[in-house]
Amino acid sequence: MIVGIDLGTTNSLAAVWRGESSELVANALGQFLTPSVVGLDDEGRILVGQAAKERLHTHPKQTTSLFKRHMGSAHEVYLGDRAFRPEELSALVLKSLKEDIERAYGEPVLEAVISVPAYFSDAQRKATRIAGELAGLKVDKLINEPTAAALAYGLHQRGKETSFLVFDLGGGTFDVSILELFEGVMEVRASAGDNFLGGEDFDEVLLQHFVDKMRNVTNFPSTDAVIQPLRREAERVRKALGQETSAEFVLRVGGEQWSLSLTQQKLAELYAPLLERLRAPIERALRDARIRVSDLDEILLVGGTTRMPLVRKLAAGLFGRFPSITLNPDEVVAHGAAVQAALKARSAALEEVVLTDVCSYTLGIEIANQIGQNIERGHYMPIIERNSIVPVSKVKTVVTMHDDQKSVLVNIFQGESRLVKDNVALGQLDIPVPKRKAGEVSLDVRFTYDNNGLLEAQVDIPLTGEQHSLVIENNPGVLSPEDIQKRLQALALLKIHPREQQVNTLLVARLERLYQESLGDLRQQVAQWAGYFQHALESQDERRIREVRGELNAQLETLDAGFWH
Repeated sequence: MIVGIDLGTTNSLAAVWRGESSELVANALGQFLTPSVVGLDDEGRILVGQAAKERLHTHPKQTTSLFKRHMGSAHEVYLGDRAFRPEELSALVLKSLKEDIERAYGEPVLEAVISVPAYFSDAQRKATRIAGELAGLKVDKLINEPTAAALAYGLHQRGKETSFLVFDLGGGTFDVSILELFEGVMEVRASAGDNFLGGEDFDEVLLQHFVDKMRNVTNFPSTDAVIQPLRREAERVRKALGQETSAEFVLRVGGEQWSLSLTQQKLAELYAPLLERLRAPIERALRDARIRVSDLDEILLVGGTTRMPLVRKLAAGLFGRFPSITLNPDEVVAHGAAVQAALKARSAALEEVVLTDVCSYTLGIEIANQIGQNIERGHYMPIIERNSIVPVSKVKTVVTMHDDQKSVLVNIFQGESRLVKDNVALGQLDIPVPKRKAGEVSLDVRFTYDNNGLLEAQVDIPLTGEQHSLVIENNPGVLSPEDIQKRLQALALLKIHPREQQVNTLLVARLERLYQESLGDLRQQVAQWAGYFQHALESQDERRIREVRGELNAQLETLDAGFWH
């Protein structure tokens, strides 16, 4: 039996394909949603789901949640006296869902299709597979959450030709995908997202606002001591303000009470920076798919956080129409995962559906560029660009840079930044090469990326006929939210230089954004502009900087126009 599982940041659920449709599976409490929370009871036994969630406040050292956000990293959480990795905690949730299905249908569950955010990294996807294995499940197939939602939607649109955008805002992640449905083929055109933007972040903003207001109030407790009740109250107030014009944020501890009145207007003000962050992934997906908003037939809202009126209002404003809410945003991904499971099992009812997906990230290697007599290391050369249809295999050629060079270190990265220091390292190959003059030994670097997110790097040396390969199977980890904050703080401490003047900083940031948003020749053009402006800044000649800035701003205005009409 193959099942579909939506392994979520805040809630998880499972579905199976029965006959000609998918069915959600209720847990032991008769509910479809199982909170992604794990803890220990008073006897040291594992608790999963609602029971564990109830103990988040009372037993904070024996209960944990939000561990999906650490998937693919070495982060550990202690429950009692034992450390758990995110994969292990996720495995406990998966195992609970597996047992629910086996109880409901009376047959063993051996295999699952698990959904992941479209913008999950290579390490995070591998961690999800490991979680499945630890839960006793064979996980040959992962499906991107927006793609799963689109599959569920597509079953209701068979026979039509349509293009649509999936706006997926869950508890911990935001994904956007653009898809086309034609002649039984569901084709993903582009995906983008933000792995650290979801309902939990909206709650955190409310929580911090309350704490800031109460910080100097007499006897207000330490935030760490009351973090779980604060989170729960923030979630309650967020939902209440979706229906009412005002609500009270109340914290009660040991007979004392602190409260703060909040209005819908204040909520909109607090949430403005988060709502603004939703724009960038949408713009990137539109640009990569080469499609205008006006050409989309429908906008699908997925994920529980899209129930927020402010989010729906933003979506309606961005796209100039009301989004579709015909499918339950909490359940549609699980239904789609079950559809993918049925496709994998070759269900006769779905034999006409074909699904294509894309590689969500750019994959490439570190290279060095020679500028005059100097060699600059740390540059990024994309080999497989993001939103390439998978499976895909691409090759690029590099050459040695020094006379009598004995070896070449091929460092493999994933990301969209021009410099490898801002991307995610995946692995490396140390390739011995014959001693020759610089440039005489070439290496063909081929990347092959399959439907299951497995990357193989192969390096051929035509001069000797030697071949070296590496399947990226290690788990190098990814930046945590804390690491991101540390980098931002470090940047803020840099000494002021002409490049830090606001108008110049804006252009540097804009060039970096456009580099990340662009592909192919346009990406290389933007990289050249970035280098051109960098040299102008280093000259510290204000007149030259002003002239170059004016030229580039004019070019960028042309590039930036036209994606919303």
